[in-house]
Amino acid sequence: MRIDLHMHTLHSDGELLPIELARRAAVMRHEAIAVTDHADASNVERIIRETKRDVPYAQEWGLDMLVGVELTHIPANRLDDMVARSKKAGAEIIVVHGETISEPVERGTNRAAVNNPDVDILAHPGFITMEDAQAAADNGVVLEITSRPSHCLTNGHVVRMARKVDARMVVNSDTHSPYDIISEERAILVAMGAGLTQDEAEICVYRTPKEIVRRVREG
Repeated sequence: MRIDLHMHTLHSDGELLPIELARRAAVMRHEAIAVTDHADASNVERIIRETKRDVPYAQEWGLDMLVGVELTHIPANRLDDMVARSKKAGAEIIVVHGETISEPVERGTNRAAVNNPDVDILAHPGFITMEDAQAAADNGVVLEITSRPSHCLTNGHVVRMARKVDARMVVNSDTHSPYDIISEERAILVAMGAGLTQDEAEICVYRTPKEIVRRVREG
């Protein structure tokens, strides 16, 4: 069954309420999702608090819904502060919006993220350097392979850098609309399209997200 650890709702720029996202994910045979709305200093406590209210309802459908954030357009030298603030507010998953090729993310964001062991996933990290990929491997930060259009254009580069340093990878959808949610079969195709073998793709789609969820649940 599918696990997707990067999804958005009406609490930021997504189209669905958290509970509708949860329902659609459950119907598409997801066992766990992370709601990771865009967050900064203005909204981090609010979105975590409000999303948590739907967790018991998602559990009624057998779905494990983790509450997280995607820290977005945070000045690189303030990222550690926002990670700590997010954790204090109750975020279970910390995703950092990486240096995509399609958005004006501040240079240095990738580096700040991969050097913070409290960051779980560096999302769509664009042309990440080998040095930053190595830091991700050293600090347990997982690099994202994404199915989102435009962000996915650098998936192949991310795979090449991750392979060289044995950094872990995960396939996420970065869902904003109901049409963005992907099946496990689609996730495997996304991974293989980025250059991974079948075995490597299955690790990214099955093993790595399960390990992240297990770590969160075991505290």
